[in-house]
Amino acid sequence: MRFRHPDGSTVHLAYCTNVHPAETLDGVLAQLRDHCEPVRRRLGRDRLGIGLWLAKDAAHALVTDPSALRRLRTELDRRGLEVVTLNGFPYEGFGAEEVKYRVYKPDWADPERLDHTSALARVLATLLPDDVIEGSISTLPLAWRTAATEERTATARTALLALAERLDALHELTGRSIRVGLEPEPGCVVETTADALAPLTEIAHDRIGICVDTCHLATSFEDPHTALDVLTEARIPVVKSQLSAALHAEHPHLPEVRAALAAFDEPRFLHQTRTSPTLHSVRPGGAPIAAGLRGTDDLGEALKGDTLPDAAPWRAHFHVPLHAAPAAPLTSTLPVLKCALTRLVGGPHPLTSHLEVETYTWQALPPELRPRGRAQLADGIAAELTLARDLLTDLGLKELP
Repeated sequence: MRFRHPDGSTVHLAYCTNVHPAETLDGVLAQLRDHCEPVRRRLGRDRLGIGLWLAKDAAHALVTDPSALRRLRTELDRRGLEVVTLNGFPYEGFGAEEVKYRVYKPDWADPERLDHTSALARVLATLLPDDVIEGSISTLPLAWRTAATEERTATARTALLALAERLDALHELTGRSIRVGLEPEPGCVVETTADALAPLTEIAHDRIGICVDTCHLATSFEDPHTALDVLTEARIPVVKSQLSAALHAEHPHLPEVRAALAAFDEPRFLHQTRTSPTLHSVRPGGAPIAAGLRGTDDLGEALKGDTLPDAAPWRAHFHVPLHAAPAAPLTSTLPVLKCALTRLVGGPHPLTSHLEVETYTWQALPPELRPRGRAQLADGIAAELTLARDLLTDLGLKELP
């Protein structure tokens, strides 16, 4: 979906296909047929943007076989789909029964991460629509924190500099500009936007920036205006933003709240949980920003006894559907998303042109909330995109045909 910003520029809205993960090219082609095109039809659109997730094997097949890449591009066109952004965070196995910590491997100290991301950039340069010259890729925020040593962190930064050089060369060769954004996530070396300042300032290359995931932002109790103002002041580009909402529990000390949270404690994904015993407002009426953030690596760990202080609200890294907040006594951090979106595209000029709805946890929701079959999943994704579209038009953007 495309929108015209009041300044005349185009803002793209897509949804991320890691919600129906496929490891091979044949699997990717099947997801276009079985999932993406049905979502487009429900929205009544001639064209729908998707943020492709390409696993290692699928990316390798595309980058080594020009005919395979042509086949994918043809299939996208035939089904009314377009790609301006890729999700390069998971490497493989995102559809496994247990993903958890595996999603952080290989990290940016491993050569495989550089090679994979370089392959994705080459693929994206070919998949971009004919009238689009800029693409984006979100990626792992260096590494999971326990894997980070001083030596490995230095290796990771060297790899990102090498990636920037490859992206420059790709631009010279194709005329297409591909940028890569580190995606801050709780528990990683780069957990918050503030953590991104040092490595990205050191790299100091406009093709390497940040991907702002609004679920991660909210989970870490970051104030969107403060975070984005700091990035702007540091001249760190917002390569893309993933529109997502976290799970919020206002009174985690109550037994009924803990019982409701326990329904979201599932074995497939990691649901980092955070609380901020001390909160203060950064401006009158503004969203709170955290001081003294505390957390656990997973929701189940937080629910065990008094592992995590429960006198203040908890937020869990569980991407809940944008249009369907959990039932009381829980809710979602959709207000944080709205606040971030206002700052991202509601000003005189957009801070980013690539927006991606990323709710990959539909099948990890409590059983009574999961979609039953493809049709209900397509309905849910279409509803999320409709909400995102309405938020954009409310900010003065005009939906394009």
